[in-house]
Amino acid sequence: MSETTPHSNRLTMWIVIAIVAAIAVALLLPVVFGLGISADNVAEAAENYPDVAALIADGKRAEARQAYIAHRAESLIVPLRLGGEIFLRVLKMIVVPLVVASVMTGILGMGDVRKLGRPGGYTLLYYLSTTVLAVIVGLILVNIIRPGKGMQEDVPQIQTAQQKLYQHLAEETDLSDDDVAKVFGDTEYSERKNPGIGRVLENLALMLFTDNLILAAAETQLLPLIVFSIVFAGLLTTMGERVATLTRLIPEINDALLALILMIMNFAPLGIFCLVAARFGEANAEGKFLDELAKTGWYSATVLIGLGIHAFVTLSAIYWYFTRKNPWTFIAQMSQALLTAFSTASSSATLPVTMESAVDRAGVSKKSVDFVLPLGATINMDGTALYEAVAAIFIAQVTAADMSFTQQIIVAATATLAAIGAAGIPEAGLVTMIIVLTAVGLPIEYITLILAVDWLLDRFRTTVNVFGDACGAAIIDRTMPPDEPPPPGAA
Repeated sequence: MSETTPHSNRLTMWIVIAIVAAIAVALLLPVVFGLGISADNVAEAAENYPDVAALIADGKRAEARQAYIAHRAESLIVPLRLGGEIFLRVLKMIVVPLVVASVMTGILGMGDVRKLGRPGGYTLLYYLSTTVLAVIVGLILVNIIRPGKGMQEDVPQIQTAQQKLYQHLAEETDLSDDDVAKVFGDTEYSERKNPGIGRVLENLALMLFTDNLILAAAETQLLPLIVFSIVFAGLLTTMGERVATLTRLIPEINDALLALILMIMNFAPLGIFCLVAARFGEANAEGKFLDELAKTGWYSATVLIGLGIHAFVTLSAIYWYFTRKNPWTFIAQMSQALLTAFSTASSSATLPVTMESAVDRAGVSKKSVDFVLPLGATINMDGTALYEAVAAIFIAQVTAADMSFTQQIIVAATATLAAIGAAGIPEAGLVTMIIVLTAVGLPIEYITLILAVDWLLDRFRTTVNVFGDACGAAIIDRTMPPDEPPPPGAA
């Protein structure tokens, strides 16, 4: 196993310090920028802010003061947001070339493409199994805690104008709302209400392929890039000396990209400070975050407890069973990647750091890391699947919808499939959440109930996603074929 270097330990320490300092700054923002601003004198200081003036005109002086403090805090939040965005873009910039180079390097390192079958099958089995286990944990908890029960009286019925129109006309004409929608030429209305698992599977299959590889790279669509890389590198393994230059060049490119990651990580504490301070500071300066967190406290607690159980019990137990190594030591070795995942809320952006930590700190073989982690960052979303299952049942409880055992099974299956298709970007789970809700006929408009706290929960579920990927790489490492001697003439 590779030993952690003093430099990597110092870097982890500085990242922790950066996160703690960022949260402290975010908490102090309203205090510092609120000095000398009272509910009475805010009118004089807020002449340039129409929204503040409107609140004052409505007699809402306390809200006007909070809005004015948020405007003043923007003077600090804007440069922090810029610094964080630059760091995030630098990480994302390297994702596409790294995925292509690392997957190809992993395939080439196996020597014979036919050896891909065993580790490839185990990888898919691991990802599917852990995602299903995460969903089961989420469903058990949300049915025990029942976080949506206490919110039924406080939440108004939400409908879109389109739904109201269709349902009103349905009552007047004795037709179904689906039939009314067809009269208006809206042939996709029924499908939007309930797309079904078949359509989800169809969309997932289409996500594997693209008619424009360059466009897929530009839009960071990693699945078709991974499919192409596996097929192309597999073909190279069968061509022998005719492609000797390519088979040497691709691993060298991969090594150069990993060296670039090490250089970028030297600036990680500063970038992470900017990311966390800007996002937490913006939420805290608006003065609404703590109120919304209190309203959805049981929901947030259910998600966090579920994520904790999955990471520290389920994944840790699986890691120990297959590797016979201490999972707590492994968590410490992957700490840089986990902290970066929490800060960026993006498993794709964290991928370069995850790969570097797995190889250099956790001692996972480069072959396993190059093959397993890029695939995991794309399709292994344990935290996202758990969150979607909890959120769906939470919304059902809020709306007093009676969810049968069969419907909860549909939620579990759809959450698993939707999580596989979720992009490795911040708050991508909200997009796939629509698929889960429509699969069991729940109103998607109720997603607004969880929007205020989703950005925070997203950071925790991304961290669990990344930890699940790392555990997978360590476990699948045991199934990797042994290294073959280098071909004649190789350096």
